[in-house]
Amino acid sequence: MRNAHAVADVRAAEQAVMARLPDGALMARAAAGLAAVCAQLLEQVYGARVVVLAGAGDNGGDALFAGARLAARGAAVTAIAAASRLHEAGAAALRSAGGTIRPATPANGTELAGDAAAALDRADLIIDGLLGIGGHGGLREPAATLAARTGQARLDGAIVVAVDLPSGVDADTGEVAGAAIRADVTVTFGTYKPGLLIDPGAGHAGAVELIDIGLSGLAAPAVSAWQADDVAAVLPQPSAESDKYRRGVLGLLAGSQRYTGAAVLATGSAIHGGAGMVRLMSAPHAVEVALQHWPEAVTAAADPDAPAKSVEAAGRVQAWAAGPGMGTDDGAAGLLAAVLAVDVPALVDADGITIVSRHRDLLRRSAPTLITPHAGELARLTGADRADIEARRLEHATAAAADLGVTVLLKGSTTVIADPGGTVLVNSTGSAWLATAGSGDVLSGLAGALLAQGLSPLEAAAAAAYLHGIAGRLASRDAPIGAQDLITALPAAIRTVTRPA
Repeated sequence: MRNAHAVADVRAAEQAVMARLPDGALMARAAAGLAAVCAQLLEQVYGARVVVLAGAGDNGGDALFAGARLAARGAAVTAIAAASRLHEAGAAALRSAGGTIRPATPANGTELAGDAAAALDRADLIIDGLLGIGGHGGLREPAATLAARTGQARLDGAIVVAVDLPSGVDADTGEVAGAAIRADVTVTFGTYKPGLLIDPGAGHAGAVELIDIGLSGLAAPAVSAWQADDVAAVLPQPSAESDKYRRGVLGLLAGSQRYTGAAVLATGSAIHGGAGMVRLMSAPHAVEVALQHWPEAVTAAADPDAPAKSVEAAGRVQAWAAGPGMGTDDGAAGLLAAVLAVDVPALVDADGITIVSRHRDLLRRSAPTLITPHAGELARLTGADRADIEARRLEHATAAAADLGVTVLLKGSTTVIADPGGTVLVNSTGSAWLATAGSGDVLSGLAGALLAQGLSPLEAAAAAAYLHGIAGRLASRDAPIGAQDLITALPAAIRTVTRPA
């Protein structure tokens, strides 16, 4: 598991370590780790052109000390000072090792100095030490101009390495409020920061390298990202005594006369997600189509005029998943209400979320509930602005979970999962190829199957998001895919965590 800690907790842990170490020892550890990663990224350190973007704080000091280590190995290192003062010891170390320091702007000037611009244009590697983890809001000048010029240098082939966090990214939330550095690699110290795991900040971080600098006594993580071992630990495994009922029966309210595909996709993913039985309740035509693909499903026709009887006729289940393609009219709302009246865990997605946005009382239930909105659906449910949700994913997911009393899986380039108790998990296994019609229906069926097998909403959401992303990678191999390809790839995705190579 990758645990990420809030800035305040990191600061407290750093202070505790520094109180036990000689002056400068913690920074020396960080600089050594940073320099080692930079050296590995360069084909050859000797003769490499390295630029250090140095701010006034400790991140600037880390970058300057790392630059000094690279200069001592023969790199041509130029530091560009983005502040009127720099970390004195770091600057002295760089000069002593043969590096040079140039101002970002000429005296009384506002444009980037010519020698600073030239150094960036020629750089093989750029170290971003402009701001540390305490920075908030977009970069100000001259840092904003340096970030833009660094972005161009990156497009031209320079490697950009961020110190602890890309400058301009909020460490606690991942928010990017303006200009920010986009790194190829971020070297972070002691622990991950939430902004490295949550978009849009995660998209600026590139690959993240964690350097152990001896922090201890950290508080509980603010955010955690499950890895393969974490998913494997919660996935149910059948035993000799297992039967289809013990393996979990999922009730599925999905599809309609118009949207038959949703029933097909959600049913297939639930079957491949390990449910011992899937009881599909849908419109008659959707049932017929689903049975052509999945004859093992047990089906019942949904009668909007008798929703309670329809749910009773579907049979006993361990969990319900409802919403994909079911429609949003009064009949669909009645069926959803009947499903949510059953005292078993439930997942609500897609059209179901649109319905509960008009009838939020449906979410007031004693059994555990998981909702799986994208930003637009969460906007309808909470009244927040969609763009603001996308910019501040952590804040909106946690607020919705607390307000609604449900676990929220907020879909997106990085998935944010929050439960009412304040636990937050994130998933980053997804890829852009998952942005295809029906992908969400597959996720619903998979997460519903895991709920039926006894996982909590938080566990089901985290495991499903992880496996859904892995299935997308296995299916696509960097080529276009459809939602049915995800279903086909699910068993292989599960094997990557249960039987790792």
